[in-house]
Amino acid sequence: MTIQHDWHGSDRGKAATVKAVDWSWPGAAPRAADSLALRPHAIASRVDWAKRLFDIVFALLLLIPLSVLMLAVAVLLAIRQGRPILYAAPRMKSPTEEFTQWKFRTMACDSADSGASGAHKNWRITRIGRVLRRTRIDELPQLFNILRGDMSFVGPRPPLREYVDRFPLCYARTLQSRPGVTGLATLIYHRYEDRIMAACETAEATEAAYYRRCLPMKFRIDTLYQQRHSLRLDLWIIWQTVMTVLTNADVGTRKRRGLARARARRRA
Repeated sequence: MTIQHDWHGSDRGKAATVKAVDWSWPGAAPRAADSLALRPHAIASRVDWAKRLFDIVFALLLLIPLSVLMLAVAVLLAIRQGRPILYAAPRMKSPTEEFTQWKFRTMACDSADSGASGAHKNWRITRIGRVLRRTRIDELPQLFNILRGDMSFVGPRPPLREYVDRFPLCYARTLQSRPGVTGLATLIYHRYEDRIMAACETAEATEAAYYRRCLPMKFRIDTLYQQRHSLRLDLWIIWQTVMTVLTNADVGTRKRRGLARARARRRA
């Protein structure tokens, strides 16, 4: 789920103090502390088992109320946009395994479409698609990806094969767990990424900006998540994601608003 968030300089400073994260440019040789075994196997197995059980139960619970909404959206798209209703995107769930990620279609079809999305693709976004993207309803079909075991609620966003082929070492680390509908990098970095992409008017500029400016920071945050992930952290990320969608304000914005209200009460 692409949630709008700011990535502040203070946050970068805090992240840089975390040990055992390779902060070098993607593709550089990892240090000994950055080996692929980010945590003991027994602990990782218990966490992964609990995470998978939570994914299945939570997805089934959400499908009960959301199935009506999904059916209504599907009918509306069929009437207003025609077929296909769903956008089937080939993505990678591991360094070697590909799967089909499902979304409601929000753009005009283009058989030559490829690469990251920048301003050069904005003309293809439909009127209904803008609403679906703003409310994140276009992501709801990924509940079926979760039930199939292709995705999780929380994890790194699933990449294109071309990115995995270009940075195999980095994705060998970040794709140790299933890709997610939302994630730590999505939660705290995506608004900054959106600003970068919005300034790219051509496909070449979009790819260059994504490779040079976005991927390095996302790799670092995703590596941090792999080192620290737990069910408790996943629940926090899900809650912050829901609050971001409902309030249209990221974590940093809500925190600043809370501090401003606290200062106003003290002055009163």
